[in-house]
Amino acid sequence: MARKTPYLPADRPEITIFVRVISKETIEVIRDTARVEEVIGDYVLLKRRGVNLLGLCPFHNEKTPSFTVSPAKGIYKCFGCGASGDSIKFVMEHEHFTYPEALKYVAKKYNIQIEETEATPEYLEEQSTREALFAVNQFAENHFIQNLWEHEMGKAVGLSYFHERGFDDATIKKFKLGFAIEEWDFFLKSATEAGYKTEYLKTLGLVTSGERTVDMYRGRVIFPIHNLSGRVVGFGARILKTNEKSPKYINSPESEIYNKSKIVYGIFYAKTAIVKNNKCYLVEGYTDVISLHQAGVENVVASSGTSLTTGQIELIKRYTPNITILYDGDAAGIKASFRGIDMILENGMNVKVVLFPDGEDPDSYAKNHSQEELEQFIKENENDFIKFKAGILMKDASNDPILKAGAIKDIVNSIALVPDGILRTLYVQQCSELMQVPENTLNNELNKIRREITRNKMRKDGWQEQELIPMPEHEMHEKQLDVQEIVFTTEPHEKEVLRLLLNYADRTIQFEQLSDEGAVEMIDTTVGYYMVQDIMSDEISFNHPLHQLIFDEVAELINQHKYEGLTQYFIHHSDPEISKYVIDLVTLKYETSENWLNKHGIVVVTEESQMMKTVFNVLYNFKAAKLEQIITDLRKRLQNTEDDSTELLTDINDKQMIKKSLSNQLSVVIWK
Repeated sequence: MARKTPYLPADRPEITIFVRVISKETIEVIRDTARVEEVIGDYVLLKRRGVNLLGLCPFHNEKTPSFTVSPAKGIYKCFGCGASGDSIKFVMEHEHFTYPEALKYVAKKYNIQIEETEATPEYLEEQSTREALFAVNQFAENHFIQNLWEHEMGKAVGLSYFHERGFDDATIKKFKLGFAIEEWDFFLKSATEAGYKTEYLKTLGLVTSGERTVDMYRGRVIFPIHNLSGRVVGFGARILKTNEKSPKYINSPESEIYNKSKIVYGIFYAKTAIVKNNKCYLVEGYTDVISLHQAGVENVVASSGTSLTTGQIELIKRYTPNITILYDGDAAGIKASFRGIDMILENGMNVKVVLFPDGEDPDSYAKNHSQEELEQFIKENENDFIKFKAGILMKDASNDPILKAGAIKDIVNSIALVPDGILRTLYVQQCSELMQVPENTLNNELNKIRREITRNKMRKDGWQEQELIPMPEHEMHEKQLDVQEIVFTTEPHEKEVLRLLLNYADRTIQFEQLSDEGAVEMIDTTVGYYMVQDIMSDEISFNHPLHQLIFDEVAELINQHKYEGLTQYFIHHSDPEISKYVIDLVTLKYETSENWLNKHGIVVVTEESQMMKTVFNVLYNFKAAKLEQIITDLRKRLQNTEDDSTELLTDINDKQMIKKSLSNQLSVVIWK
């Protein structure tokens, strides 16, 4: 049968690989248009904290938010793991995109047109394996969609199945559902004719790699699995015929683009609704997700038939701390889920459970009830994990005291995993009332479990072994010397100098100066010019090579009167090391809220409100630290020299006098 033009939904154009040749002007338009809080907000739940936004870092597991987004500076910074950058860098790191791909993604979000030219064979040959795998999966998704809507077998078998399941056409198109034709190599031929390598098809599990290469999903309906940005990472394929030798579902294998433990089905379609409702419903299968979406409940994802993993929990936690698990009435499956509940609690999240009536699951209930009835049922039947576990376990315990004790201990084990102490206390009180056991008894058991958890963690981290090995005396001496070196380092002061230059270089300040006639006159200048000239006139160098490199470039730009956009220039610096370092410098963990003045009428003195004093203090502290380091070096030389030490003593005395003068000007004590 001749292949017709593939059917593609209106919102998904046919995918063709292009070379991204993006001009400097277009890049500037993308950067100027993109709002960092909007781009990152698609992935992370951000809450306003003063002038900045705060959320849980998507690059490492954390329970207390340390991921800061600064809309004013257009950057993000995690004070936990150190990740930082702008909106483009975030997309690159999070999605593992190349720079052009990240630009393309952000441009698409803001409807910015990018000129493209068709790829050459040489370019296609140079594509990374990762991008080749994404391209193959995209082709496969389009192929399966075409089969469903255009092929006679697809319409008669696949489309009919979805309609029988109660899915309307709009929902089928939304989730990109498809069908694999029941022929040995129907997909294989199509893919190889399109130029895709068989090795990539095998890697992605689209074809088998036995004696004969054949299609893996033939005769099955297809559920594409998308990552956070909507790219296809894998597929779930359900068999339609009764065959005891074949599994009901076949899922894509692990690959460079698909890590099953870190993806949940439907997250691309659900993330906005999860943030809006501040809650995520967790179900078991693909059809549960699709049916709930069709019923109007969109903040729902599925673990795709696998046991819940820490990576999946962390993914959901980016958008909400609240998970409600929707179960059908299968008792065996419910008991098997207890571990998942404990993992959610251990990650500092709030978990509730809803049990559907016997013979019902989220899929069937959503089809047979209105959105209002579905939401009302969930609201009325949500139970916290204590009531849920108690109800399940006590059915088995009946009046047996041994089984009842085991059930109580099981519940206390779960409470012990909750990281928040206050929440643990409340859960203990609830368990005490529910199970008719004194709080003291439960707390004693809880403390034993908590101590064991701590000991296990210490053993895992190697603490016990480290404590048993005393530090040799010579190493202790070396450690003391290291501390002394840290005390007199100038690097923190160098950072402060650079931070002021980068943040306030174009800020106008006034300082007093004596004229030739001895009169005091006020001189207007900029922070950048004043600081650069002051440091260069005293011939002061920076100890940290990167600090010196940044200062030299700042000084050159300021001497060319290029003040405007200085911070952004370095944030988008061509050297990624400098870019990251500057972002770290200009991002503050805490910033003063405007509410002190607006709501409380309290004027908070900031460095900006007294800029000249701030500049003066930073410069003179830098010089004082530099002098202290020089004096320390001179004293070491004095201790080790066998020659006449008069010159060294004179030098030390001169530096001490200068340091004293600085101390007087700063009106602070600088210890000898």
